[in-house]
Amino acid sequence: MTILVTGATGNVGRQVVEHLVKRGADVRALVRDPSKASFPASVSVAQGDFLDVDSLRKAMSGVSTLFLLNAVVPDEFTQALVALNVARSVGIERLVYLSVIHADVYVNVPHFAGKFGVERMIEQMDFKATILRPAYFIQNDLMIEDIITGYGTYSMPIGGKGLAMIDVRDIAEIAALELLRRERSAEPLALERINLVGPQTLTGADIAAIWSDVLARPINYEGDNTEGFEQNLKQFLPAWMAYDMRLMGERFFTDGMLPEAGDVERLTALLGRPLRPYRDFASAIAASA
Repeated sequence: MTILVTGATGNVGRQVVEHLVKRGADVRALVRDPSKASFPASVSVAQGDFLDVDSLRKAMSGVSTLFLLNAVVPDEFTQALVALNVARSVGIERLVYLSVIHADVYVNVPHFAGKFGVERMIEQMDFKATILRPAYFIQNDLMIEDIITGYGTYSMPIGGKGLAMIDVRDIAEIAALELLRRERSAEPLALERINLVGPQTLTGADIAAIWSDVLARPINYEGDNTEGFEQNLKQFLPAWMAYDMRLMGERFFTDGMLPEAGDVERLTALLGRPLRPYRDFASAIAASA
């Protein structure tokens, strides 16, 4: 049987494919442009797009388990609903969906609200699914690497509540393990949600202190200005996305991204090793700076 990975050329999807291949799975990757895709030889490539229904039908034909990952785009919700409807029509019922932590709390943030709507559809359509809810990706901070190392400032709007930041590599491995668990089960497994969190919950000041330590010089936290954050993002992101990110930052301040009791222990047991801490990421950047 075949596992179809969407978002397969992105950072998470590409790593999911690699983990599945290493574990002997039959993998198909959905991509827009096969000429730009580079996968192990055993991976079959399907050209398609979430809004091209015929291409989705073809890509999903013969698939038993689906990894659904939608990019943050204006029509993300529509893309996900189309994909789920097509999946159901071709007989797919085993699914792993990459949502976001607190999707039901950050209700005014567009891409959070969209993912929560997808979660509800998965439930209503009775998919046998794992809904993965990751917190803030540690690798998001690559966007401000030059600001940290060059100007001595940590400028992400993290606030004082704290975020349980998780490494993208851990997200991808957990997703692959869940896909395999569902794919290899004799019977479809019941729906469940899993919060994907890192080993620590860090505030903006905590992260600045880590950077100060690994770079051996003061790094100041200056991320509490969400208006300035939005304006900076508009230099390289569409205005709607910059505003979406600002709204998310404001919810960081009021709600944080906090794990539930037992989340860290559950993920550690699933991986069979400790979760990667933020300090490892910062230390690697410092070593190459």
